[in-house]
Parts: sequence; C-alpha cells; structure tokens
Amino acid sequence: MSSKQTMGFQTEAKRLLQLMIHSLYSNREIFLRELISNASDAIDKRRFAAIEDSTLDVGGEGYEIRVDVDETAKTLSISDNGIGMSRDDIIDNLGTIAKSGTAAFMEQLSGDQQKDSQLIGQFGVGFYSSFIVADRVEVISRKAGEAAATRWESTGEDEFDIDEAQRDIPGTTVVLHLGSESEEFASPWRVRSVIKKYSDHISVPVMMLEQAPPQGEDDESEPPEAQWERINEAKALWTRSRSEVSEDEYKEFYRHVSSDYQDPLSWSHNRVEGKLDYTSLLYIPSQAPFDLWNREGARGLKLYIQRTFIMDDAEQFLPLYMRFVKGVLDSQDLPLNISREILQQSTQVDSLRSAVTKRVLDMLSKLAKSDEEKYQSFWDVFGNVLKEGPGEDFANREKIAELMRFASTHTDESVQNVALKQYVERMQDGQDAIYYVVADNHVTAKNSPHIEVFRKKGIEVLLLSDRIDDWLMGHLSEFDGKALKDIAKGELDLGESTEEEKAELEAAKTDNEGLFDRLKTALDGRVSEVRPTLRLTDSPACLVVGEHELGAQMRRILEAAGQELPDSDPILEVNTSHGLVKRMDGEQDEDRFTDLALILLDQATLAQGSQLDDPASYVARMNKLMVEMSA
Repeated sequence: MSSKQTMGFQTEAKRLLQLMIHSLYSNREIFLRELISNASDAIDKRRFAAIEDSTLDVGGEGYEIRVDVDETAKTLSISDNGIGMSRDDIIDNLGTIAKSGTAAFMEQLSGDQQKDSQLIGQFGVGFYSSFIVADRVEVISRKAGEAAATRWESTGEDEFDIDEAQRDIPGTTVVLHLGSESEEFASPWRVRSVIKKYSDHISVPVMMLEQAPPQGEDDESEPPEAQWERINEAKALWTRSRSEVSEDEYKEFYRHVSSDYQDPLSWSHNRVEGKLDYTSLLYIPSQAPFDLWNREGARGLKLYIQRTFIMDDAEQFLPLYMRFVKGVLDSQDLPLNISREILQQSTQVDSLRSAVTKRVLDMLSKLAKSDEEKYQSFWDVFGNVLKEGPGEDFANREKIAELMRFASTHTDESVQNVALKQYVERMQDGQDAIYYVVADNHVTAKNSPHIEVFRKKGIEVLLLSDRIDDWLMGHLSEFDGKALKDIAKGELDLGESTEEEKAELEAAKTDNEGLFDRLKTALDGRVSEVRPTLRLTDSPACLVVGEHELGAQMRRILEAAGQELPDSDPILEVNTSHGLVKRMDGEQDEDRFTDLALILLDQATLAQGSQLDDPASYVARMNKLMVEMSA
C-alpha cells in the first residue's frame, strides 16, 4: 500500500509562500544563506544529541554541508548530515510554517523588498525562501537514530506531497528545481560567490565539487574524477584571534547569529583565562527586534561549551534589561551535559553572567565616550530598555546611571542627550540635588509650572516623559553623591534659599491665612492642604504630593493597569502674588469664590498632565465666569 499523502498548507502558509515568490524577487540570493544556515543548525543539534547518545555521532566522517549544482537539469541541492527529520517532523516543520512567528512576520512586512528580505531568518521562515528561485522543491530527510526516510515535495502553491524515501545516512537534502528566471544559480561559480558572501563564517565545512579545468578539443583522455572541496573558512569565528578577523567577517557573523541583516552598532570579542575560562563575542544591534517589548520572548546568547553547540537563547548569562544583546558565549568550564535547569542553579553561571554583563556595560561606556552620535542612535532605540536596569541590577546601578540620557531645560529639546555627569558638571554653587520633573509627554514636562522658579534661577531640570521614568527614579535615588529629587514632591528646597525668601514664604503664610482657610473649605475632600509656594512665578497654583507618595504619572499608570491604590489627595500650592489669587482674596460672594477655587484646582490638574474627573463642570464654570466678566 502506498504511503504517499497529499496535504494542504495552512492559510497563513499559503499567504507567506506568495509573499516569498512575488515580493522578495529582487534579492533572490538570500535563499542560499537561509538553507545553509538551517543545515548548520541541524548539525549543531545532532552534535548536542550525540553528547547524550554517542551512537548518533558521525564519528570520523565528520560533519559537513554539501552543495551540488546540476547545470543540465537546472537543480541545486543542499545536503547535510545533521539531526534530520521524521515524517511527523516534516509535516510539523514544513507544513505549518514557523507557528507563532508567521503572523508577526506578516505584520512587519513593509513592501520594501530589501528590508523585507532581511526579516526572513528573524521569524523562522527561511526555508520558504526556496520558492523565490524554485518552481518545485524536494526535501529528503532521515532522522538520526531512525531507519526510515521521508520525501516532502511542493510547488509552493496550495498543497504538498509526502511519501517514503531512501537515504543512506541521517540528515537532510533540499533539492531546488530552479525556475527559468533563476537559472543563474545553476552555475557553480555563482553559487560559490554567494556562499563566500553569506556563509564563510559557518563553522561547518560547506563543500562543493572542484571545477575541472576545460579540456582541449584534441584531448580524448577521461577527465579526472571531481573531488569535494571546502568553500568556506569553516572555523568558528570567535575562536580566531581578533587580529585575524576582518570587520566584514564580524558583521557577517552577526547576521548569522542574530538573523538581523542590518550591520551591528558595535561588538566586543574577548578571550578570558583564569578563574573563568571563556570566549565571548557580543553585539549591540543597530535596530530593535520585533519582539523587544515581549519580556517573555526568546532572548540570550548562543551557548557553546568547548566549541560544542549547546543551546540557542541561553538567557541565564545576561539580565533582562540587556535582552537586545546578541552573540556567542563559549565556556571551557561548564559540563557538556548541562540543562536549562542546571544553568539556573550554577555558581559558575552566576560568575559568567556577572562578567558578561560588565563586558556589555563597558562596551556601551566606550561607545558613549568614543562616538557620541553612534551612542545617541543606540539610546534612541534601546534607552527605555536600559532604564529597566537600575531596578533589576543593583550591583551595576551606578554604571547604568552613567549611560542614561535625558532631555532637560538646558536646551528644552525633546531629544534625550543629557548625561547625568554633564548635569552635575553644570550644577550651580550650593546646589546639592539633581532636579527632575515627570510628565506624560515632553511638552507637558517642559511647560510644567513646577519648573518656573528653576528657570528664574537658571537651575537645570531633567524633563522625563517616558512611561518608565517615574519607576526608574524610584530605583535611582542618587548619582555621584547627589540626590535625585522630583520637583513636584514635598517641600521645595533649592539648597540655597536665602533668608529673605524664607521670610517671604513665612509672611505669605501668615498674611493669607484667611484665604487658605477659605480655599481649604471650598476644596474640601479634593486637597489635603493649601499652602503658599516659592515654586511659581507665572502660574497661580500647582499640585504637589508628599515626599514619599506616588507621583501623578505612576499613579495613572498603575490605575490604568487595574491596580487598586489608596486615596491620596494632593497639596495645592498657591502663588499669593498672582493677580487671580489676589482677586479671589477680595471676593465676597462665597459661591463665586468656590467656583474660582475649583477652576484654580482644575487648571493645576490640567497643567501637570492629569485628566479632570468632571470636565463638563469645569467648562460650565469657565463659561459662567466669562459671561459674568463680559456683562
């Protein structure tokens, strides 16, 4: 009885195949990069499986990838002796396409062929790039440890066929029947050039048959049998000396380990011997991966032990706030049979994690000092991720703080380019704190009434408007011995308030005691206290909270997340020299006074970026006031 089956692709798979065939046509050679990378991964998996079961090892034959071109039949074959696939594996892997990665891949497509072609490997859909050049694709695979082989075949349309096959050794062969417009890849020289371009760094030998020299017309002798020869360097790049590796090789290797086909922003290649014995090659990407904000997503380094591949995405060696870092870690100390569970409990892993984390921080610090423009581009992309650091990595909090960049009143621009060290260098004599204000956006922060006295005195204020900023400052209490202080919390203390200013504040409290009592009565249940202020020069009032209470932005974020918070009424600080406040003090009609007091409170609420509980009542009071003024 025949075991042949015809099965249909899932809906997303059909859409993806059409995209591969029609949308990425201009950058066709990427298919070979993807197929060789897949073959290399399959060999790495077999090596790892052979650690537990030595019968799976290939022994003296060695691992290799063979690329064969048939110029007459117009076919291109890529064969490996890796882990191979069973019948079920083939149906799962080749019939349903990358599972969760497919939908995300679809969302990321921009219509720009060059950019879209660079997304392929990142989403695990590289095999299907075969259909960019092939009218028909065959896959013959035999899983290591099993005797049966399976053939998969498809034209890249609605269906694929699956049947029994014969294969002498475990591994996988992909046969591409090239389309008429892709016959350039039936040329051995064209294929060699693509392999050298994209796969020279692959640690597995990529082999092709030697090209025999052309024979003369009168030469009737048999041509010598062609031998397989290695096309790529086939040496793990990180094991080579830095002086032997070119910049282009480092960039190409980054593309291999990250599936990101933009150039990296920076990298660090180091060999460490001593208490720890390891090699690391770490990269800082130039663009964010599609899942940067998925804290549960795959992340981490490729882990090798004594040059043997162990696992992808070994997240134990970097903290979560460094989830954008890509690269390779090759340890000489860890046992080959290590598991993810053991990694979580190992003191050696803790030591490696500490060392690698410091290496990344040093790399970023050097980048910030040597190339401000390049570091700024890093901060613009990954700054908000790095801001998670002080809360997660207490030991390196000061180093992380040095890498932070903020907007400030020094320029009032929205770009975050002010380092805390620069702020400290510009601090005024007698200033003992680093001041900041938090708001939902830059414009609100820049125009906050809390800043008015700081502008008057020429004191710089950091303008924080990212959602994470209030949380960040809860874990970053000081820098270089200077406290970081939210200017919308607690009593204002500029560190050099004159006796005259203190006396002025005391006089305002005494002289306006009756006004404050009336305001407290009118705003009963809405504010906890009414008091005079030195913060304001142009605005009539502002809201502040207690020194140790949640800021307005953090309260809004937690409430939006559904978290129940205890009630906390703000403090209303009043500028007693403002014309509106003086007008209120002379108001004899208590109903009108109450309306003015509520308008004053609502304006202060809006100025700090908060929403009003009852906007309609505020509008009604403002309309009523304008009608009375125009009467």
